Amino acid sequence: MAAKAEFVPDKITLLPDNIANQIAAGEVIQRPASAVKELLENAVDSGATEIKLIITDAGKSLIQVIDNGSGMSETDARMSFERHATSKIKSIEDLFHIRTMGFRGEALASIAAVAQVELKTKRPEDETGIYIEVENSVVKKQEPVAAPAGTSIAMKNLFFNVPARRNFLKSNAAEMRHIVDEFTRVAMSFPEILFTLTANNQQLFHLEAGSLKQRIIQLLGNNYNAKLVSVKEDTDYMNIYGFVGKPETAKKTRGDQYFFVNNRFIKSAYLNHAVMNAYQEMIPSDSFPMYVLFIDLDPTVIDVNVHPTKQEIKFEDEKIIYAFVQAAVKHALAQFSVTPTLDFDLDASIQQLSSIQQPFTEEKKSAAASGSIFKGFTQKNQAHFIEKSERSELKHWKDFYEGGQKSEVRGQIPESSESSLSDFRHHTSDLNELTQLLNTYITVPSKNGFLLIHQQAAHERVVYEQLKAASKDKPVATQRSMFPSTLELTPADTAVMEEIIGDLQYLGYTIEPFGKNAYVIQGTPADVESGNEKHIIDILLEQYKHFSPEVKFSKREKLIRSLARQQSIKTGTRLTEREMRQLVNDLFACEQSNVTPDGNPTYLEFKQDQLERMFGK
Repeated sequence: MAAKAEFVPDKITLLPDNIANQIAAGEVIQRPASAVKELLENAVDSGATEIKLIITDAGKSLIQVIDNGSGMSETDARMSFERHATSKIKSIEDLFHIRTMGFRGEALASIAAVAQVELKTKRPEDETGIYIEVENSVVKKQEPVAAPAGTSIAMKNLFFNVPARRNFLKSNAAEMRHIVDEFTRVAMSFPEILFTLTANNQQLFHLEAGSLKQRIIQLLGNNYNAKLVSVKEDTDYMNIYGFVGKPETAKKTRGDQYFFVNNRFIKSAYLNHAVMNAYQEMIPSDSFPMYVLFIDLDPTVIDVNVHPTKQEIKFEDEKIIYAFVQAAVKHALAQFSVTPTLDFDLDASIQQLSSIQQPFTEEKKSAAASGSIFKGFTQKNQAHFIEKSERSELKHWKDFYEGGQKSEVRGQIPESSESSLSDFRHHTSDLNELTQLLNTYITVPSKNGFLLIHQQAAHERVVYEQLKAASKDKPVATQRSMFPSTLELTPADTAVMEEIIGDLQYLGYTIEPFGKNAYVIQGTPADVESGNEKHIIDILLEQYKHFSPEVKFSKREKLIRSLARQQSIKTGTRLTEREMRQLVNDLFACEQSNVTPDGNPTYLEFKQDQLERMFGK
């Protein structure tokens, strides 16, 4: 008799709804700021003219959005918490004509999966509204309620049922900074709507409805009041409007830069590169201009659905957008007389060029007229047209740009400088042949050649290691200021300051609150030049905000790196022989002397045989 087959159960089962919802929620609600973004976008879509955001405990305890928009019926209110529930999409074609902010039908379902939600909503035509409580995707209560027209939605105790996710949230100051970022982006897009933000019973923003320029100044500070240049260009393919900062407002960090496509905030290194090109030769290569630019174009030529945050989008033809953005910004800057004036005196050498000397024959004329560039500028409605190629010439534009920024250097960065460094550490005090070049570089003779030291990069490494060592042992010594400086900050920068003020104290900066969005610098480290502390803190805040999110540094590490950059000797500074010697000695006393904290070289080594080869010897 055959043996009875052993029963093996099937392995694949469907996830329970509550678990499936929590997994889906992770795509949409990653932190309190994600929920803020979704709720604000829904309020905007409701047609509201006033939107209030109320935050408690950096969104961990409460996020509430109240609007005076269209409200919902009882059925719609209940349906809004279902997955893929949306009023925006009826057919597949609608996906390609999206002009609203929220559209996936995931927001409220995702929020209800990871928080306790209370919804009150009423349409203007209804006598009573509806109140709904949802917890862990389950409706706990549904009843009529007296309410004003519009919607109030409150989410409490974010990730209360997913403790592991809650543990990954950052400090309140850090999470509040992300909330302010999302609030700023939505409020910037819709200046015709009144927005307020209240955190822990303190109003941070009250943004009256007005013009885009007024909204920019409300959000980014009064210092831009007389320094904005209007951008406005319309074509049959796309429109662009907004403001860019005059060249003198450019900062050393990637600060106030906002792109919106069809009123949706996007991140695009490609389009940022187009703006940077428009400012070429007007600002230093290591500076970043301010801009708030809106692009309007047919939704069918873009795809906003490529990322859960909807901040990364794809264009049907990026080259058109790139060329148009660059041209529009250049045109605006030229119109407002902030670009360099053109010299119309013709250089005599130009007259000798073959293109000037030789006649423009009929054959050459017909060849030029048949070209796509000539057609693009002469045929009606073709100014925006760029022929598509089989391969994208701009595919590697970023590599090209970054490569162009770093000119080829024939010196070498010593990979392991132990042997040579020991020589320098013992003998630099005896050197009498230190020379400063271009108020930027120091030449140091070596056994078989010389070192070319970049003074700012070298000093940045020195200051970094000094701050690092000091912060490990005990707080950096502070000198009290005889005339304390007052810092007036935007609400966004106030959130950053609250996050870092404790670590700044440890690094020698005594900073105290002084009313709403203001601070007093009472003391600084002993080696910081008096009168420069306000500038250092301003730049420090900018750099701290824009550290790459891919690099996971601690708060203190970010501050130390930023302070080292700020306190280092700048290029163009004349040094005495004693200062040069001190800097060289300090550099080679460092644990890692050949690179800055960011990995750039502090010096290059030139060997005699290299030099001889360069001269063909």
